Amino acid sequence: MQVAEHDTALGTAQELGAFLERRREQIAQRWADAALFRTVFTVSRDEAVEACKAVVDALAEVARTGRLEDVTAPGFGAVRDQLGRMSASRSRAGQNPSQIADEIAGLREPVGALLRADFDEDAVERTHACLVALTVLMGTLRLVVLQTTVHAGEELIARQREQLLEVATPVIRLWEGIVAVPLIGTLDSARSQVVMENLLEAIVGQRARYAILDITGVPTVDSLVAQHLMKTVAAARLMGAECIVSGIRPAIAQTIVHLGIDLGSITTRASLADALAHALTRQGIVVSPRPAAGASAP
Repeated sequence: MQVAEHDTALGTAQELGAFLERRREQIAQRWADAALFRTVFTVSRDEAVEACKAVVDALAEVARTGRLEDVTAPGFGAVRDQLGRMSASRSRAGQNPSQIADEIAGLREPVGALLRADFDEDAVERTHACLVALTVLMGTLRLVVLQTTVHAGEELIARQREQLLEVATPVIRLWEGIVAVPLIGTLDSARSQVVMENLLEAIVGQRARYAILDITGVPTVDSLVAQHLMKTVAAARLMGAECIVSGIRPAIAQTIVHLGIDLGSITTRASLADALAHALTRQGIVVSPRPAAGASAP
């Protein structure tokens, strides 16, 4: 019994696939006026029609295999990127995933109308079976678009996060052979990796002998933050640069002592100015205090 039902379902799916191939042009022409395609392909309607044909071809291929409910069916692979770009474009236009899914669902009715007109009036059962198969197939297409939309959104968020991390951790050239990284905010594992990579690249690119990590803008220093700092210092040393940690405020100094964190092997200074003066002095550059206003020269 189950074999017979499977054979019937497969036959219906394949009949649907044949219909999609046969009515490819008409379906594409109707879909090209739908909001999903019309608002994405704004330069040329012919471009929208071609995009619609690619989607119809994908649906026909899925139907021929009988895998109407399988979002991983190979047929969807050919248009997954295109659907992703389309959904991303609609998202930028202010549509949320639910609205995009509704636009996909709206593509079913034009196809259903063509399908009903394509069958004889006496073939009620065949028509109904194909309409049910079409509903299932379009539902799967909707899931594919939703998955693609979510995945594209996650990738965009990840790229933006990386860009923000890079912007939030600039490497500044203070003097010949001296670079600095002013850190602001929480120093987690991901950001620490970006700090280390940017700093090491700057050490090589600037031929820096001294690198200053300024933590004035870091609110708290715990054992994890201290571990990240020590790893960065060690990596800088391997590149031949001395690393100086500046911006250690009294509260942070007390926290480090209470936690029992040993920073004895790291050169530290209270402020970025003190760290810069230390690096300049180590290079043989004399740093003299500015004379007070109105003071006469000796």
